[in-house]
Amino acid sequence: MSDLEQPDHAQPDLAHHRPPVMTSGAAFGVSPSQTVGPFLHLALADPAEALVVPVGTAGGFWVRGTVTDGNGDPVADAVVETWQTATGDADVPAGFVGFGRCPTDDEGRWAIHTVKPGPVPAAGRRWAAPHLAVSVFARGLLDRVVTRIYFADEAAATATDPVLAELVEPARRPTLVATATEDGYHFAVRLQGEDETVFFAL
Repeated sequence: MSDLEQPDHAQPDLAHHRPPVMTSGAAFGVSPSQTVGPFLHLALADPAEALVVPVGTAGGFWVRGTVTDGNGDPVADAVVETWQTATGDADVPAGFVGFGRCPTDDEGRWAIHTVKPGPVPAAGRRWAAPHLAVSVFARGLLDRVVTRIYFADEAAATATDPVLAELVEPARRPTLVATATEDGYHFAVRLQGEDETVFFAL
């Protein structure tokens, strides 16, 4: 038998060597998220990121708070992130970035310097009350938890906010409202247990 007359079983099966063809992502489903590791706060501890606007900005204030677990104990390795619009004024404050991030300290405390966000359009031609969108990351969470911070001195707007009105039981709405302090507001995040903060499924 010549070299050109190899039996069929000696020919390479090219079908098994072709690269896979990628199709729509829907065919593969959604990959599970990774757990939030125990050292994330070490990599994300840049103090500058706690400043949505520079200290000294007109109308600027601190939102300070805590993160606690189901026993009420402080979570010392959490990270709190906030996202927001600018103020309702025509002029955006100088240095405004719209995003803040702060790791908690040993007492579970965090602080972000920002300005009051303006109202934003909501479904049905309604307006959402001024609020901060918040993500909390911590060891042991399979994924971030997402919530909102409303403001106690925006009671009229908060009373008609469509998210609060349609998705949150009245008895639990106070867990989403920051209380006034001397230099801004205080907001406590309770991950589990009594007075657990309302979290939203995205």
